[in-house]
Amino acid sequence: MSQRIETEALVVGAGPVGLFTALSMASRGVDVMIVDEEFRTAAHSYALAVHPRSLELLDELGLAADLLKQGYRVETVAFYDGPNRCGELTLAELDCRFPFVLVLPQSALEGLLERQLKRKGVKVQWNHRVTRLRPYEAHATAAIDKMGRASCGYAVATTEWVTEKTIDVGAAFIVGADGHRSIVRKTLDMDYAEAGPTEAFAVFEFHTDADLAGEVRIVFDRGTTNVLWPLPGGRCRWSFQCDQTGASAEPRSKRRLTVPIGRQAFPYLPGGQLGELIQTRAPWFTGKARNIDWSMEVRFDRRLANLYGRDRIWIVGDAAHLTGPVGGQSLNMGLRESADLAWRLVRILREAAPLGSLADYSEQFVTEWRQLLAIDGGLTPTDDAAEWARAHCARILPCIPATGDAFSSLVAQVGLQAVPARKP
Repeated sequence: MSQRIETEALVVGAGPVGLFTALSMASRGVDVMIVDEEFRTAAHSYALAVHPRSLELLDELGLAADLLKQGYRVETVAFYDGPNRCGELTLAELDCRFPFVLVLPQSALEGLLERQLKRKGVKVQWNHRVTRLRPYEAHATAAIDKMGRASCGYAVATTEWVTEKTIDVGAAFIVGADGHRSIVRKTLDMDYAEAGPTEAFAVFEFHTDADLAGEVRIVFDRGTTNVLWPLPGGRCRWSFQCDQTGASAEPRSKRRLTVPIGRQAFPYLPGGQLGELIQTRAPWFTGKARNIDWSMEVRFDRRLANLYGRDRIWIVGDAAHLTGPVGGQSLNMGLRESADLAWRLVRILREAAPLGSLADYSEQFVTEWRQLLAIDGGLTPTDDAAEWARAHCARILPCIPATGDAFSSLVAQVGLQAVPARKP
């Protein structure tokens, strides 16, 4: 069975960036459809850090006040060189409406975005998997399978996902916010080249009695970058970069255990490794670890698409880029991309702006990412640079919890300056 649906914009992917993209357009009167192959928003309380500029964008949609009630404010970024505290960045000095980073569960942000979308008359179509996209001169089409659970088996009853029906969707624009495995990007046959080596982190999230004082703490230790994020409710997260000796090596008996998040599974880490890593890399952390919520190894690629789309099909967020987790740059750049793309699409749909205006969107963010990933440009010390900042200049680049103007303002506090990338 199949049916035909027409809409002005189809958003593929209902993570934070996809939900924000759909809401940004729906709030401006665009007819939007949003689909995701998952069956709901993030049920796991995977934490995320929302940058100052992202809070401004969320506030424009009327969401910041509710988020502030649920999050933990981080006002300082402290840097350690081994066991010694060597410097800090003060977000409170930023000239903006929200001079801090807000840390909260991903489920809180996604839930708020989904509820606001529903108030705008847009319901997320969960269990909908895009199988084919076709671009045309004046529109694009998508074939979408609606998935459902079906009982199977005889001696042992099981269930599996099956296609209940196929929906043909015609849209003026299709936006892919469907992550690093993006079918939208693959349809456009764009390069998604490596921009650096893959990094692995041993991640532990737990309750603690430590006073984290509203700051994130970053430790450079023997070639690794490690980060302590405070979380709401007396919790925190340590992420230790795995070194060549295998900081996350686990006993043979544990190797098959995994931690599920959504439909992905990550290698389980025994909680006993947490104390060993803290003692080795951050002996100044004396807080007790209670009730470890989860401990796992996560691998992060560094990749960048060579362009963000063409004609009627475009991408945002992790569909276009990947980087490490320390500064939270990928998500927050994704929100900026979404806001910019939504604004451009509304101008085309409502004000007859030329389709060619979307080329500037692609050029702007590819250029900025080339700088953040140090493909071209990066950071360089000034004459006033602190000695530790000069020594760790390249490692500091992906650690800054800001992008754009706020990024430049923060690194200037320790005598560094951003070197812009050349336009592609």
